[in-house]
Amino acid sequence: MISTNCMCFPHEKSSKYYHIPSLFKITAHSVKSYKIAWFSDMPQKISDERKRNMELKTFLDHVNNGLTVDGGSQMHMYMSELSREAMKITYEINSAYHTAEEIRELMGRLTGQPVDKTFRLFPPFYTDCGKNIHIGKCVFINSGCCFQDQGGITIGDGALIGHQVVLATLNHLLDPDKRQSMIPSPISIGRNVWIGSHATVLGGVKIGDNAVIAAGAVVTDDVPANTVVGGIPAKFIKNIDRC
Repeated sequence: MISTNCMCFPHEKSSKYYHIPSLFKITAHSVKSYKIAWFSDMPQKISDERKRNMELKTFLDHVNNGLTVDGGSQMHMYMSELSREAMKITYEINSAYHTAEEIRELMGRLTGQPVDKTFRLFPPFYTDCGKNIHIGKCVFINSGCCFQDQGGITIGDGALIGHQVVLATLNHLLDPDKRQSMIPSPISIGRNVWIGSHATVLGGVKIGDNAVIAAGAVVTDDVPANTVVGGIPAKFIKNIDRC
């Protein structure tokens, strides 16, 4: 007999009750079958998670070694899968108000690793991967930033990243027949770096500790520690005197 109500069942080894819908008349046999079916799914879930972790490791090994991602390849398809997952999480970050703790939890899901309690982010935030972002302590990311992190983005302790900064770690091939293929190159941002609003940093760039990137700069080459650079392309402006 069909029922639309819900029923509560006690857990065998505790005083907790489980609240489950009873679309059909519940019997001792059906409860047992429900438990067996639930537990029988666990090995498959564990297997799927292990497979996913292996796929992610294979992908990260590939891009972190600077190997080309050929357009239409299996590696390219997996990269697209990571992008879809990142879009779901960034939509969650950007579509509602979150506490600082909630932001850290969401960024942890996005990057696949714990985010330090000193991390701060003002949404919106955008990335088409997320799994190759590595964030130090006391990092602040202002609103509207876009991180293309397939090639790897490492942000040192104390870094400040201004509004709408773009960090781009992928280049397409110049050959029109191979334009869909991509070459990953990492971006490394040192300790206490300040990147001004609307700056763009391209793949393969290393920014030394304490450096400042002026607003609107396009950084195509490495930036020495304790210097200020600006312009398009970014050029040396001055040294930073330490007190």
